[in-house]
Amino acid sequence: MRIIVYGVGAIGGTVAAALSLSGRQVVGIARGAQFEAILAGGLRLRSPTANRLARFRCVPDPCDLELVRDDIVLLAMKSQDTLPALERLRTAGLDEQPVFCLQNGVTNERLALRRFPNVHGATVMIPSLYRIPGEVAAFCAPKLGFLDFGRYPTGADEADHWFAEALEGAGIEAFVSSNVMAGKFGKLLMNLGNVMQAALEVPDVQPELARLVRAEGARALEAAGIRWVDVMNDNPAKHELIRQKAVDGVENVGWSTRQSLVRGANSIETDYLNGEIVLLGRLHGVPTPLNAALTRLGRNLAADGAGPGRMSHAELEQFLKEAST
Repeated sequence: MRIIVYGVGAIGGTVAAALSLSGRQVVGIARGAQFEAILAGGLRLRSPTANRLARFRCVPDPCDLELVRDDIVLLAMKSQDTLPALERLRTAGLDEQPVFCLQNGVTNERLALRRFPNVHGATVMIPSLYRIPGEVAAFCAPKLGFLDFGRYPTGADEADHWFAEALEGAGIEAFVSSNVMAGKFGKLLMNLGNVMQAALEVPDVQPELARLVRAEGARALEAAGIRWVDVMNDNPAKHELIRQKAVDGVENVGWSTRQSLVRGANSIETDYLNGEIVLLGRLHGVPTPLNAALTRLGRNLAADGAGPGRMSHAELEQFLKEAST
């Protein structure tokens, strides 16, 4: 089976490089400077234990590929870019091939299932960085990270087990789940702090602020009748598999939202993280003032292009205090 990785950034790049280096047939779909760099010289994967160059075919658009029945597609773009990507896949002729959503948030699977019948969710725990075209860094050992995944909305099938075997051979731990969305909603609660880290001058979110924002999110999930699980703590072995470590010569600038702002992106995924909680709160009559304020903050951070790190801890605390009252 050929693995098509659509979006060769931090997550997609780490997975694509690792799979390619393990001998799997990989094709990347990338754009801009990343596409040019991979085309010219491959993709370098740096980790605490290795520094290797992966070479695989890369194209700028799905229509540059002749899709076949045995392909599987991994979506690894940010959620705000999913809809146009799905339309390009449909134009390219994708039909019943498995589509795996290796993305934060819980909207992507639903969008994909409107267009394609064979959709799989994935909870991604691969701390990684894409900052320099032609290079990605993964900050864990002994494994590069782990994925929990399964058929959407529930179940698991042959494609899940095949993909698990491929990941294991590439140094990424894989857990096949029959209720993948419970883990994805748990990861959503974790990701509610992303925009706070992106806003702070010193990117360490105060635990009490993170707790308040996540508690508000948990109340919205409860009102909506949504079950969630903490994928980092449902299996004690996971902490041993992905101990975060430094990568020589690479500064870990922070989580995915902060990385986007460091690269000068004019859109970030906050609408699909904190914004998801706001949506659920409005649908089910639960106030979500903290997450609503953080959604506005995310939009403002991306709109002016000035990068991350605008607020002190005191300013962020005051901002959320005013929002809650």
